[in-house]
Amino acid sequence: MDKRTHDKNRHTIPPAEKIIALAGNPNVGKSTIFNSLTGLNQHTGNWPGKTVSNARGKYTYENQTYTLVDLPGTYSLMAHSAEEEVARDFLCFDYPDAVVIVVDATCLERNLNLVLQTMEICPQTILCVNLLDEAAKKHITVNLPELEEQLGIPVVGAAARNGKGLEELMAAIAHITQSNQKAAPLKIPYLEPLETAINMLTPAIEYHIQGLNSRWIALQLLGDDKILWEKIAVLAGEDFRKDPTFAPLLAQANDLLTAEKISLDARKDMITAAYISKGEQIYHETVTISNENYAKFDRKLDKILTSKTWGIPMMILLLGIIFWLTIVGANYPSQLLSKFFFSAENWLLSIANTSNLPLWFTDLFICGVFRTLGWVISVMLPPMAIFFPLFTLLEDLGYLPRLAFNLDKLFKECHACGKQALTIC
Repeated sequence: MDKRTHDKNRHTIPPAEKIIALAGNPNVGKSTIFNSLTGLNQHTGNWPGKTVSNARGKYTYENQTYTLVDLPGTYSLMAHSAEEEVARDFLCFDYPDAVVIVVDATCLERNLNLVLQTMEICPQTILCVNLLDEAAKKHITVNLPELEEQLGIPVVGAAARNGKGLEELMAAIAHITQSNQKAAPLKIPYLEPLETAINMLTPAIEYHIQGLNSRWIALQLLGDDKILWEKIAVLAGEDFRKDPTFAPLLAQANDLLTAEKISLDARKDMITAAYISKGEQIYHETVTISNENYAKFDRKLDKILTSKTWGIPMMILLLGIIFWLTIVGANYPSQLLSKFFFSAENWLLSIANTSNLPLWFTDLFICGVFRTLGWVISVMLPPMAIFFPLFTLLEDLGYLPRLAFNLDKLFKECHACGKQALTIC
């Protein structure tokens, strides 16, 4: 039986279609690739039980239909936010036939963290190195064959805005989903105590559950991710942590780490450090920068905008300016729009009186609908027309990630993350 038939969220997708997950960090061109491949053949909605939106679309390549699922943009799969949880759960429990991870060629080192995490969950992974045209402008060269050799997965270069690399990407997806050859992605090495504990658990895990990477499940067990474990137990049909043959192994692995003074938080730090360390190594071996000073100005900005001394004051100043422009600046266009709509209302009333229109018609459509419309547009449109372009400008200039970084520590104190600062703003 096709394991996909067990998934209640995928009953609308015919088994003949191939399901491709599209993952990546925010602002790497993921949506551009999604829109280019699916065109108008797409729809949006919300993930079950979440307010996080999703987009699904279809495209056909060599007489095969593919359903492309655009996952929320995330920097990690550690599930510190709803977006990360949605992306991780889809990769774990919705059985995509392949995963395409889109990365930014101009900042590959940061993007590799998500790539390495995804490869541990889904071996059938394709890496799409996007924005190669922007990388060329900054004198950055990515050795794609070497990157493919290092990661052990197919790598495709692209400049999606110009339509370059999309044909090669579709060919890579077709190959990985239709060939019988199993992928052999890079196995992330962890520090010795953690690696020993993982190896103690993986044989028993493979006995109890199939379809998920046993090393990855071992990491979740040792990291004590209770929410994720509940979902894994449902998939396995049992909580095999309590199995008489498995429970002693888990206890022995935890005792080993405890004896090495490796707490739960330390284990999570070790896992994260392994991803970052391996990502740095691969980056330095596959990326060449001809102009080492290309990011010099950004580094200077970072020292000011994210420093302990000036980061918060600069943030308050910038947000204060935007707030002032939004509130005070909106008064002038609001007054102009208000005058326009009330002049138009008086003109419509004079026409209604001249035409002897019924009083109920005048009250309903002119004094009611039109007047309300005029008030809403006069009051709401100017602030929105000022606020959103200004925030878009801050995002394009790269300040919003710095804002999230500045507030991340404060937000973590209340069990949130820095990205939620944007919602507060």
